[in-house]
Amino acid sequence: MTKTDTEWKVYRTRFLIRAKQLSEAFSFFDPLGREHSGQPGDYLVESSDGTRRIAPREIFEDIYVPIGRADESWSPPAKREVPFASTPRRSTPRRSLMV
Repeated sequence: MTKTDTEWKVYRTRFLIRAKQLSEAFSFFDPLGREHSGQPGDYLVESSDGTRRIAPREIFEDIYVPIGRADESWSPPAKREVPFASTPRRSTPRRSLMV
C-alpha cells in the first residue's frame, strides 16, 4: 500500500480509532508475532493504544461510523488518570454501610 492510495479517517464506536481501506492485499506481523492479512476493501485499523489490526469490510462497515478525516497530527485522546490523593474519601466507614 502506498502513501497516496487512501487517506486516514477517524471513526467512532465506543472508542476513537483511525482506519484506512485497503486498495490491495496487505499483510503484516504485529509485535506479538501474529500475522494479519486483508484483501482490497478490508480496513487497516489503528487503536488508541497504537496497535494495528485488519478488519473485514463487512464487519468494519457494520460497526464503525466515520466522523471525519484524520490529519497527520491526529493522536488518540490521552488516558485520563486520577491521582490517588485526589480520590474522594468516604465519610462513613465501609463496615457501617453493611447491614
